[in-house]
Amino acid sequence: MADDDAERLAALYDAHAAPVWRYVVHLTGDRAGADDVVQETLLRAWRTPRILAQDPATTRSWMFTVARHLVVDDVRSARRRREVVVDDVPERAQADATETLFEAILIEEALATLSAEHRAVVIRAYYGGLTVAEMAGELEIPEGTVKSRLHYGLRALRLAFQEKGVTR
Repeated sequence: MADDDAERLAALYDAHAAPVWRYVVHLTGDRAGADDVVQETLLRAWRTPRILAQDPATTRSWMFTVARHLVVDDVRSARRRREVVVDDVPERAQADATETLFEAILIEEALATLSAEHRAVVIRAYYGGLTVAEMAGELEIPEGTVKSRLHYGLRALRLAFQEKGVTR
């Protein structure tokens, strides 16, 4: 009996797969999706004994109806409503850099208010990551002078930020 069903299913495929596929492509415009619908339609025919028992030439309308129902069910499905098909993969979301840019502008403006000597020490300490001894060697000044310039430079920066309304 299984060989007989396989032969009937093969006859159904030969007789109806191409017309059903063209019908589904006409409905959806999706060639790959049409293959899936035709496969599901034939699977349902195979699971329906009365269809396999009929002459393959008489079942085309049943197969068109099943294919149409499958297309409608897919369109109404929650998966289809939530998925958006795009040609290109979207870029990864990036954090908004506005706050960082704003802070950089504030810092640049505050550093511009310092004298060149104070600014040189503050920039080397905080952006260059240098120690007091390294800054003293690089600037060719005593370590005590570096400490003093760093102290007064940071104090002037704090006042510049307060004048701009920065409280943290």
